[in-house]
Amino acid sequence: MARKKKTSLSGQMPKMQGYIAGAGEIVEQKIANTIEENYMPYAMSVILSRAIPEIDGFKPSHRKLLYTMYKMGLLGTTRTKSANIVGQTMKLNPHGDSAIYDTMVRLSRGYEALLHPFVDSKGNFGKFYSRDMAWAASRYTEAKLDSICNELFNDIDKDTVDFVDNYDNTLKEPTLLPAAFPSVLVNANTGIAVGMASSICSFNLEEVCRTTIGLLKDPKFDIMTTLLAPDFTGGAQIIYDRKIIENIYKTGRGSVRLRGRYSYDKFANCIDISSIPQTTTSEAIIEKIIDLVKQGKIKEIADIRDETGIDGLKITIDLKRGINPDKLMQKLYKMTPLEDSFSCNFNILIAGTPKVMGVREILNEWSAFRIECVKRRTYFDLNKKRDKLHLLRGLEKILLDLDKAVSIIRNTEEETQVVPNLMAGFGIDDIQAEYVAEIKLRNLNREYILKRTEDISQLEKDISELEEIVGSDSKIKKIIIKELENIIKKYAQPRKSMIIYADEIEEEIEEEIPDYAVNLFFTREGYFKKITPLSLRMGGEQKFKEGDEMLQHFETTNNTDIIFFSDKCQAYKAKAPMFGDTKASVLGEYIPSKLEFDEGENAIYMIPTKEYKGYVFFFFENGKAAKVPLESYATKTNRKKLTGAYSDKDKLAAILYVEDDESEIMVKSSAGRIMIFKSSDLLAKTSRNTQGVALFKLSKGHRIMTADVYKEGMLRNPDRYRAKSVPSAGQFPRGDEDGEQMKFN
Repeated sequence: MARKKKTSLSGQMPKMQGYIAGAGEIVEQKIANTIEENYMPYAMSVILSRAIPEIDGFKPSHRKLLYTMYKMGLLGTTRTKSANIVGQTMKLNPHGDSAIYDTMVRLSRGYEALLHPFVDSKGNFGKFYSRDMAWAASRYTEAKLDSICNELFNDIDKDTVDFVDNYDNTLKEPTLLPAAFPSVLVNANTGIAVGMASSICSFNLEEVCRTTIGLLKDPKFDIMTTLLAPDFTGGAQIIYDRKIIENIYKTGRGSVRLRGRYSYDKFANCIDISSIPQTTTSEAIIEKIIDLVKQGKIKEIADIRDETGIDGLKITIDLKRGINPDKLMQKLYKMTPLEDSFSCNFNILIAGTPKVMGVREILNEWSAFRIECVKRRTYFDLNKKRDKLHLLRGLEKILLDLDKAVSIIRNTEEETQVVPNLMAGFGIDDIQAEYVAEIKLRNLNREYILKRTEDISQLEKDISELEEIVGSDSKIKKIIIKELENIIKKYAQPRKSMIIYADEIEEEIEEEIPDYAVNLFFTREGYFKKITPLSLRMGGEQKFKEGDEMLQHFETTNNTDIIFFSDKCQAYKAKAPMFGDTKASVLGEYIPSKLEFDEGENAIYMIPTKEYKGYVFFFFENGKAAKVPLESYATKTNRKKLTGAYSDKDKLAAILYVEDDESEIMVKSSAGRIMIFKSSDLLAKTSRNTQGVALFKLSKGHRIMTADVYKEGMLRNPDRYRAKSVPSAGQFPRGDEDGEQMKFN
């Protein structure tokens, strides 16, 4: 409860004429009640009457403007001043001329914000991709409805939609427009209400209509086959990820990544950007690039300018000599709004209730709405034909005796008795009699009446067909499908947004990485150190966690990739520069934490590489071994986590990286047997998770224990242990070799 002090100013003021009792008195009032009584009506008004579009694809402000233009007769060849349209629209929309004109600009062809504009404009209407290119005042521009609006207003006068009074009850306006195509998905629409918002991206008209036709024919139709991806008026490139698109289609929520399109002029040594994401402006991009150049983060650019003109958007970037334009664009995509995301939130008002829906549900709702429109239109036509047939049947009876009809009218003393006398004379009702009585004297001839009554048989046939349509949703669906196919023929246009696939894009920017000699250390507990040779010489002993020990040590350079294998059959990729140089006296970085391993997952082996040459051997306790080319772990998309890095069919005994395929590998079993084989004796498998082939013949209850690259001096008599072929059972040490020790990293 709000804490209010109850005081009265009336006790401090003398009574005077016109004084209002209780004025200035402060009373206690619950905050919840205040919100419910004052704020909630406002919030609901914004949601229902301003910000959220309905199933016809329009907000109330759009609908009022377009309907006003339709009633002004602007669905033709004649334009009128925008100021005139704005003034007329105020009869339905009392929110001021500025707001109405802004709405009209955004629906116009000149503004270029919609795939299929509803307003055919003449004059300066600005551009959606420019923040500073302002549109001219309404007194200088002209407009009319675009031809596609025929599909919005067809049959609106045939009771296809409900009409309500305007704000002062002087005019009628439609609650929805009987749109003959799903305009709710064809043109982008965004709005921010109170506590919720709506953001609907645009789709290609033909793709939407084809998808709707597919769903009308089969409710289980796969919409991914016809609705490829969103399509934006600015063009740009859509970075296509099927899972993300499927999720947007299913839930109505998600983000679509967009990239600007560019071309390189070799002779002028410049990049021309011809399209940008729908969510930004050319000024924002230019300002961001200039800021990056000033900060020294981008050094490849000599000049940048906006060359937008009559041919459309164009941002020109002059390059310095020897600059790779593609690598520069990768930087700009990452550091500027040249790559951005369009957040989808398909929130639509359905029967006065906001609802977030997927594409299938939206098209099903639109189909139900359109079925109702066609049904109401058909019922309207049916009643008109029934009424006409009823009149003609009365006229047909007059045909039997025209002289009698003339006599009845002539001999009737009072005008008010003409209709009753005709009713009595021919057995017709008052509507038919009224119709006959209104026929001009010159038309009271057999030829006229015969011509009029010839339509009876055709009317009966038409009525029968209309009655069948009204009672059959399948026939109505066929009508809608035919209308959609005609719309495709008349208004379809090629996609403007190019689709590129996410796995074909260079995600990371190849920056200049300082390359210098480093030593990489990896411990059994999963700790990693990167130490320069100087620090290693100057430092003391290696520091380890209690119970930990050194597992691997490599001498390489800083510009290298590192692959860490885990005990959960996964591999994690990193780059050496992401680890800071350290000293021997520190524990190092814990790899499972640094690379965000899954819970309970441990790092067990490390491979540094630059060119992904050589092979990885996986030795399993059951005696099998798998040989996998290291290049199988190279990815174009620089993914950090690789699942299925090796087989999970049996427990792993050891991992070994061999760069030279002529190397010898020494393996020891739990029985004490030793075997040496050449790495080329095993065939490489391209599948990372291959189960491998039999290598070591093990006696019952025994397993492979360790494996290492054999080096001279590790055994006194190595020939004895060299296998002539694999699989092999190996040899027991004998004599003075019985106590020899093998050093395994």
